[in-house]
Amino acid sequence: MSSDIQRLSKKHPILKPWDIETIVNTFNLLELDANRGLDQRHLASGVQKIEPERQYDDIRTALKKVEVSRPGMVELDEFVEVIAILREGDKGGKPGAAAGAATKARAFEGITSDRAYERRTILQSRQNASSAHTINEDEREEFTNHINFALDGDKDIGYRLPIDPHTMQIFDEACDGLILSKLINYSAPETIDERVLNRGRKLSPFQVTENNNVVINSAKAIGCSVVNIGSQDLAEGREHLILGLIWQIIKIGLFANIDIKLHPELYRLLQDGETLEDFLKLPADAILLRWFNYHLAAAGWHRRVSNFSGDIKDSENYAVLLSQLVPSQCNRDALHERDLMERAEIVLQNADRIGCRRYVSPKTIVNGNPKLNLAFVAHLFNTHPCLAPLEEDETDHAELDEFLFRDQYDREARAFALWLNSLNVDPFVNYLFEDLKDGLILIQAFDKIFPGSVNWKKVNNRTPLMRFKQIENTNMVVDLGKAHRFSLVGIQGADITDGVPTLVLAIVWQLMRANIIQTLASLSTHGREITDADMIRWANDIVATSGGQSAPIRSFSDPALASGRYLLDVLNGMKHGIVDPQLVAAGHTEDDMKMNAKYAISIARKLGATIFLLPEDIVEVKPKMILTFIGSLMAIQH
Repeated sequence: MSSDIQRLSKKHPILKPWDIETIVNTFNLLELDANRGLDQRHLASGVQKIEPERQYDDIRTALKKVEVSRPGMVELDEFVEVIAILREGDKGGKPGAAAGAATKARAFEGITSDRAYERRTILQSRQNASSAHTINEDEREEFTNHINFALDGDKDIGYRLPIDPHTMQIFDEACDGLILSKLINYSAPETIDERVLNRGRKLSPFQVTENNNVVINSAKAIGCSVVNIGSQDLAEGREHLILGLIWQIIKIGLFANIDIKLHPELYRLLQDGETLEDFLKLPADAILLRWFNYHLAAAGWHRRVSNFSGDIKDSENYAVLLSQLVPSQCNRDALHERDLMERAEIVLQNADRIGCRRYVSPKTIVNGNPKLNLAFVAHLFNTHPCLAPLEEDETDHAELDEFLFRDQYDREARAFALWLNSLNVDPFVNYLFEDLKDGLILIQAFDKIFPGSVNWKKVNNRTPLMRFKQIENTNMVVDLGKAHRFSLVGIQGADITDGVPTLVLAIVWQLMRANIIQTLASLSTHGREITDADMIRWANDIVATSGGQSAPIRSFSDPALASGRYLLDVLNGMKHGIVDPQLVAAGHTEDDMKMNAKYAISIARKLGATIFLLPEDIVEVKPKMILTFIGSLMAIQH
């Protein structure tokens, strides 16, 4: 009998020596990495080679009771322990009995160091944290179905699909960051330059971390709230965090077109006496409800919806909506069916005829799952908005025309809105110039960047606010800016309340810059304020010491920045080899410049930087945006 078999037999008395021998031999034939570890994603299939009747989720639950030495990987001892725990469960033993036996065995062998104790404590805390969160099985199933649909045939991960929607497999598949990266690009195309992703069947923990850095920082860049999510959480398969992130990514894709700039005909949804300003304050889900009710009214239906739960449970409103959107293919037969599940099925058969049977089932309609029903309605809007285009002579659209004229400020406003959202301000910023008018978001930002600077007793925070109360708040914003030496010549609170684009951008930019400078000062050894010149000097030094071929820049508006090559040299100087020279274009054409810029942004996120600018900001050499890029790199380097 080999020493391994003897040792493992002592640890797990429930397993006979011949059982251990079979397990060891089977494990050795599996696809292991260089350190003799098995990817956690392949654990279930490995166990099922020995015990075919075992269910995926039972195996996964057993693994949670095991103290793994490498996140995402399962080594021989841990593989044996999983099977021992499953056998204990068969005998009706106490949960974790095998794990307890293993712990005693380790203690007997002398592994009683502080480090081992600390690792066991961390393991226990993770198990406790995991048990405190429940997973909605319907959402897990439908989100998995969405991933299977969206990523089917992908050249890098197609072989891993379809994922079984009835198990917890999605959380294991999401661990290496590849599926989540692909999902981000499906919802927000070209967010991630996929050339930076680490691919393959055997990724090292470091490669997984890099992929998950890309996921986290790219999710921030498209508007996800990831305040309490780190790359390690993804690598460890933390279910509630992964499911929440998947929902946010899917929702951003579904909501992308619910925008009056893309659909000016949404102007039809304004109610009597309502201004465009009022309409723009509505979040996307409220606009969808408005759209839903618009079509119910057009159909002459007596009911309206105010939510995606109770108001749709009986399927009547769905039946009328579908028949109004596509009367040639959808009827109201469902209204004559008394059984709610049958009625919901008839509605979904109508949806299937127009290619929209997604996200919901009869059960999730009747149960009123708000997320899944919201997704269903958003999909209906995206495929069948059915709002007639606005006619020039139909009515006065002056305020809409003025709003659409602001397109020239869109990119900068988008970056600043994402940055404000990354501070976890409330409510979420959708349209920068509209959402900052009452001053409350900016006051929160000041309080987060300069803690204790806001006297909240003087803040008007009972919304909705009358104009003069809004101006009192925005005057406070201007005063706070002046107290922190912002350049606010000619800016008054009323300018923010009136949404004057150039002046709003000016104050938000200075807040963002102050945040970057403050972060850098806290990380520096001398603690003094970092200047633009300091950042430029740092970047030039990095390029010079790394052997980069780019010439030093003199400012953040240096024309040489347009090609993207200088920024790639900075990144390669931070981590030699992170940039593949074969993927760097000469940068003579605008397309080459944009490809380099996109590559640089994704590499920066791979290194852990939070980046909000777009490739166009680099190609057009927007100095403010490039400062944020260099500042973020400097922060992670420190």
